[in-house]
Amino acid sequence: MMGKYDRQGNPMTDVMEWGKLFEAPEYKRVAETTLSDGKWVSTVWLGLDHRYDGDGPPLIFETMVFPSHGKYVELDMDRYSTEEEAITGHEVMVRKWSKED
Repeated sequence: MMGKYDRQGNPMTDVMEWGKLFEAPEYKRVAETTLSDGKWVSTVWLGLDHRYDGDGPPLIFETMVFPSHGKYVELDMDRYSTEEEAITGHEVMVRKWSKED
């Protein structure tokens, strides 16, 4: 079973509390940017460890790039362990995909 974590990386054992946070858009959203060509870069707290090999800290944040807001065909993706890494990763992804405008 995947481990559950809050935004600070603390393990969560109360599934109901985790579920409330997971359903709260203001808690999940870390950053979002719409590029000049309409591509949408979204960074969120996942709440579940997506490090499937178990080698390293839990990956609980994710940045994805989509063709546009509402068109959820993944163009690029990266995952992070901390909110600070996620914010930096979001900025990196925005710069990367802005160059392709």
